[in-house]
Amino acid sequence: KTLTGLTHDCTAKFSSNHIIKFADDTTVVGLISNNDETHYREEVAQLAKWCGANNLSLNVGKTKEVVMDFRRNSVDHPPLTIDSSTVERVSSTKFLGVHITEDLTWTTNVTSLNKKGQQRLHFLRRLKRASLPPPILTTFYRGTIESVLTSCITVWYRNCTAKIIGAPLPSILDIFLARCSSKASSIVKDPTHPSHNLFQLLPSGTGVSKLALSDFSTAVRVFNSNLPVPL
Repeated sequence: KTLTGLTHDCTAKFSSNHIIKFADDTTVVGLISNNDETHYREEVAQLAKWCGANNLSLNVGKTKEVVMDFRRNSVDHPPLTIDSSTVERVSSTKFLGVHITEDLTWTTNVTSLNKKGQQRLHFLRRLKRASLPPPILTTFYRGTIESVLTSCITVWYRNCTAKIIGAPLPSILDIFLARCSSKASSIVKDPTHPSHNLFQLLPSGTGVSKLALSDFSTAVRVFNSNLPVPL
């Protein structure tokens, strides 16, 4: 709470940028249009200036930049600098526990989750060999394996291949649908949420083709499917 209060006035200067703060991590997200990176670079410079004025250290060595450019004819982007130091540009970075790549695919993230889950399965097998009762095995599975496999599932599951586990436990899909419905419900009930308006009815014909593939579109369908049927 103390850090949140200290950084309360650290906000984006331009409407095309967003500053996301979580504990001592700060992320600048910029939308670049017409090859004009001026606002994005000024935002980063402004953040560095703000940190200096508020006696906060900005560790350039740990700062990473990911560029997502889906144009057919992409161009080379000049390096980003902070206080004359070049920021390392990477193809993938870990943001709040989720691996985000420059092509917005989830292979790296799913591979990481799968590796963690496989490591923990070893201990589950050891417990089974020790003849522990199913309730204890189930509790261990949900606490150490399922919690890892479903980390931020509402973000990445919609865009990766689904594999249902053959076990008398809730499937990954069921967990995804339940959490997606819960998240959508909380957004609908919170008019201050940035995504609240996305759950309102849209005029016919105003949607775009990519909307059908978006996470919000999936959330809307899941939320609607769980609404009570009027009598």
